[in-house]
Amino acid sequence: MKKNMSLLAALFLMVALIVTGCGSTQTQTQKEPEKIKIGVVVKALNSDFWKTVEAGAKAAGEKYGVEVKVLGPNTETDVTGQISLIEDQVTRKVSALVVAPSQAASAIPVFNRAKEAKIPVILADTDVAWDDKVSFVGTGNFNAGKLAGEYFGKKLPKGSKIVILRGALGDPTHDERVNGCIEGLKSVGLEVAVTQPANSERAMAVTVIENILQSKQEFAGVFTTNDEMGLGAAKALEDAGKKMIVVGFDGSPDSLAAISAGKLDAFVAQNPYNIGFKSVEAAVKVVKGEAIEKRIDTGTEIVNAENVNEKVKK
Repeated sequence: MKKNMSLLAALFLMVALIVTGCGSTQTQTQKEPEKIKIGVVVKALNSDFWKTVEAGAKAAGEKYGVEVKVLGPNTETDVTGQISLIEDQVTRKVSALVVAPSQAASAIPVFNRAKEAKIPVILADTDVAWDDKVSFVGTGNFNAGKLAGEYFGKKLPKGSKIVILRGALGDPTHDERVNGCIEGLKSVGLEVAVTQPANSERAMAVTVIENILQSKQEFAGVFTTNDEMGLGAAKALEDAGKKMIVVGFDGSPDSLAAISAGKLDAFVAQNPYNIGFKSVEAAVKVVKGEAIEKRIDTGTEIVNAENVNEKVKK
């Protein structure tokens, strides 16, 4: 009888250990961290610039083994569409958000929602006066615009007038580039003929320049706050038989080809690949609890006929 009782006790102990072991395995499984998910929302996905940002973001995702989803509306003027995409990423509870906001005023309320959901926000390309951003990754746009203004001073006599074509009104990135260019032009004794929006679109830039030419407005060069508008301005001037200095901004493959062909004089080169890569890299570090800088500058330079070949090789 005692032997039977001992066997029963041993059997009971074995069952208890097995159950405890299973429970422990389940607990360990539940504690395994979920894969980091980074939502990247850009201004649009209809240009070489944003496609290059996307490529950089996805490359960072592959390097760090995290899931990266890049989203954007059809055009940079679709502010409502962009806000909806950001809201959706908040609802999906991504690990972190990387956003290139089209309009600061519209974006801040949804950024506050992200903060309430404890989702860190990294701003890419376009900075916003929002105290709770984790970091800004991108170009120093004012100084880059100033660089363009000063470049015109090396090519044109004092008193020359420059047309400025800009992206959508209310976009702080384009505000900074315009203001920087105006400052640069003043420093070298040049003037602004007129500033008009062309919404970062090539076709619209063609139309705007055609209208300015028809108005008999006097000008000697054109600065555009992205490359698509620069290429449009160059085409309009070429069609009209006008030879003028056109300086764009970004550094797309089409612009490199246009400089090589002598159709575009120069552009202020950003590093859109780095903007995407470094933004996601910063987001991953934040999710892991690592410290990052409040501003991560990806750099700018003037590209023209003198150095375009080395850029093409890259």
